Amino acid sequence: MKEKSRLGFVGIIIENRHLCAEQVNKILSDFGEIIIARVGIPYNKKKCCVITLVVDATTSQLSALTGKLGTIPHVSVRSALAKEE
Repeated sequence: MKEKSRLGFVGIIIENRHLCAEQVNKILSDFGEIIIARVGIPYNKKKCCVITLVVDATTSQLSALTGKLGTIPHVSVRSALAKEE
């Protein structure tokens, strides 16, 4: 049985965007087919950047995306998918 895609989100906090922005953007580009929307906000007060993604992905695709992002130093990532119907 083929895994169904579901609506979800990914929250990414980058503590030093100058060191890791290129890596993060490369990964997001690689997974562009599952990303519906992306909002990036620099937060100068805390010297970090927050990126929120809306995705339409299978659990495997979401795990691959968050797994790759999670290996980058100074990057924290959390995600969730809607419940299965």
